[in-house]
Amino acid sequence: MTVAPSPDQSPGGSADQTAGPAPVPADGRALGPDVAVSVAGVLKALADPLRLRMLSAIATAPGGEAHVGDLAALAEVSQPTVSHHLKVLRDVGVLSADRRGTSVFYRVAPVYRTAVTTLLDRFAPAVADSGRVATPEDPGAGRWTELHGLADVDRELGRLAESLAARIPGTTEDEALRVVRESYTALARRGGIPVHLVALTEHFARQRLADAAKNRTVEAPGPATDHPPQVLFVCVGNAGRSQLAAALLARSAGDRVVVRSAGSVPAGDVHDVVRPVLEDLGAPDDVFFPKPLTDDAVRAADVVVTMGCGDSVPVLPGKRYEDWVVGDPALASPAGVRAIRDELDARVHRLLDTLL
Repeated sequence: MTVAPSPDQSPGGSADQTAGPAPVPADGRALGPDVAVSVAGVLKALADPLRLRMLSAIATAPGGEAHVGDLAALAEVSQPTVSHHLKVLRDVGVLSADRRGTSVFYRVAPVYRTAVTTLLDRFAPAVADSGRVATPEDPGAGRWTELHGLADVDRELGRLAESLAARIPGTTEDEALRVVRESYTALARRGGIPVHLVALTEHFARQRLADAAKNRTVEAPGPATDHPPQVLFVCVGNAGRSQLAAALLARSAGDRVVVRSAGSVPAGDVHDVVRPVLEDLGAPDDVFFPKPLTDDAVRAADVVVTMGCGDSVPVLPGKRYEDWVVGDPALASPAGVRAIRDELDARVHRLLDTLL
């Protein structure tokens, strides 16, 4: 076999000794055969629509568990059929079971909790959203990624930083510029649609600087400063439950409560099925969009509410933490989305009663 000389090697000379290491062959990068077989077995068990619905119902159930009777309502099938599907998921280790009297309760096995959260909160919504085809008229669909906007983003970010420094007491131009640039980069990294990215950066950076300013006043020595209560809703993608909860609280509380929401791994955009509900609630697009979780947001919050997604947030003294286990609207039917909205609304009103 004749091998063509590389760019660093003449036909009659030796290879350049400074060349990088040879690329790792495919069999060195791929999953090992045994691991691939194990993963394929679990994926095969999951590759059934009813089983996926059951898994999502169990993962988001109060207490994180459900029994056959609860799950039979998902489809017009007999309880023995439901039990068969649950046994398949149990046999591959995704579910564990606990018998209590005559009932068997199922929950996600601890070793799979993080994986199931990723499946339901990241992978499934991405699949659901990918069915739409992006166009210039509807850039929110699919994967439309043509960059719209400014020819000189850095100059506009500089102007934005000057404006925010002037509007937020105690903020220097250097701090504002740093936060503005970090915010722009963080929002760009989410993926999704870059249209109006500078406008979204303005809102996110303003929130971050306001939180930092509040933290400075609260933590400074001297008399305490009065602030309205502040609530932070956190989930993985900040694209569904946390957005709905924040919009519902903002509608009910007005300016009596400061409302924030964020995601540990923010999605590129709000889920398609959630956006109409936000619009019905009067939530503007430039306020309710996925944002990264920041330390300042946690420090500034009086109440931190996670949405049953298994998110880890800093635990700080003096904060109140709640975990609301509710269904994921991204995976629900229209009736299911309305039911989730109503459940969140009831929880929001109970929370509001304790704040005001």
